[in-house]
Amino acid sequence: MSNSSVLNATATGWRHLVWYQLDECAVAPYGFIFYFGVKVFNLFVGFPTNVLVMWQIARRTTEGTTSDVFIFNLAILDALFSLMTPIDLINSMYLNDAGVWYAQRFAFGLKDMAVLFLTCICLDRYVAVVHPILFTGIRDQRFRVGVSAAVWGLILAYALTKSILGRMQVNGVFSGVILSAFSIMVFCNVSIIWALRRSVAGKEVMNPMKKKALKMVVTVLAIITVNYLPPVALMPFASAYSLVDLRCKISISVFSIMDLSCTIEPLLHLSKMEKPACLQGPVKKPPTVSV
Repeated sequence: MSNSSVLNATATGWRHLVWYQLDECAVAPYGFIFYFGVKVFNLFVGFPTNVLVMWQIARRTTEGTTSDVFIFNLAILDALFSLMTPIDLINSMYLNDAGVWYAQRFAFGLKDMAVLFLTCICLDRYVAVVHPILFTGIRDQRFRVGVSAAVWGLILAYALTKSILGRMQVNGVFSGVILSAFSIMVFCNVSIIWALRRSVAGKEVMNPMKKKALKMVVTVLAIITVNYLPPVALMPFASAYSLVDLRCKISISVFSIMDLSCTIEPLLHLSKMEKPACLQGPVKKPPTVSV
């Protein structure tokens, strides 16, 4: 969740439950219950699945995709955000410490910009399919490591700004990044589908690598559509809702959905990865026929 209004809360101590961070939300606690439910789910499901994604990529025995560098960095980011859950719970329910809220807003800023790594994955697949000659020249993984370092620089700068200045000061940046990323995703999907359609004209079978690229880009587009667009779509209509509806029901729910991507992203990536030998079933031997 990206709200920082809890900094204004004056109540401390266990006598105040999580939805009393705003007194007005006492009549509508379910949004906060859903939010902290997502937090706990991310901690116990999202964190280990992100670690598994990193382990799978690090121990891969066969050549993976060039996008593995970006997927690995995205898993690091999501794992770090999931680990903030105990701090978030303790500070929200008991401490209400301003210094800890700075750390929490920093973590929220990291999660806001996770979409940059999703965009890198999509662009990498787009170049591989639509511009194969260019892709051959930049296939070296050191290039993607450099891009990842630059992305981390942007993410950290945004997160620090959000931590120090607060959510309202970076809302415009957040909306612009999400909308830009979504536009890039749509462009990549349309371009890849168009290129694949031309490549299979008159053929019955699509190139396996190109088919894999299409599946990855569609997966990334689904993630950003379901998890990241709702907060941006909400902002232009915020003034149309009452304080209770906006702050206690709608806002916290859509940001909870965004946080849920910490678990959805690694699960989707794991479903696309080749299973390690220890997780594969026994190999069936072809039947022998004696004559």
